[in-house]
Amino acid sequence: MTDGAWQQLWNARLAGLEGLFGKSDPDVQHAVVPFELGYEAGGGPDYVTFSNHKGGVLFVSAELTGESSQLPSAAMGQYELAMLHRGEEDWHSRIQRGLAYYSLKTVIEPGHTMDLGPLAPGGSEISALLFVDYGRFKLNDKSAGVLLLVGITQHELAMKDYSGAEVLVDTLKEQGVFPFTDWWRQSTV
Repeated sequence: MTDGAWQQLWNARLAGLEGLFGKSDPDVQHAVVPFELGYEAGGGPDYVTFSNHKGGVLFVSAELTGESSQLPSAAMGQYELAMLHRGEEDWHSRIQRGLAYYSLKTVIEPGHTMDLGPLAPGGSEISALLFVDYGRFKLNDKSAGVLLLVGITQHELAMKDYSGAEVLVDTLKEQGVFPFTDWWRQSTV
């Protein structure tokens, strides 16, 4: 891709994200090793941040929509991955990085969950991620979206499996948890 084409895609992607979340922070978190070089080479996506999103910091990948070979979601087309923190933590990248590459081979849909395994810090009740449709935009006349990754506990995962993702999201909202991922919170159920 030429520099001009890359810049045009970047500008269109950023405009779509800012249409959903407002003005992004001026500094982009660029990966040391570019995403296209691959996971094994240490590559990772770039991130844009939105520092005053719902009282936290929203980290959104900015490399999966457009030119990427990501497998599109049936619900939203290509998508970026996002996590919302109450503070300035930067641990999101180790989770989002792996999922960015995973999304090149496997479709992730809103309502899906994924076990975190060793990625969750010791002592945390958070053991899985819930993927939530967090907004949609048009990118070069194609549908695109943002999947929010929300950390959930084993009990919340069981609730989702029994009652559905919408019921769990409503419960997390009622308890003031959604849309944040907070490693050290207690289960809501």
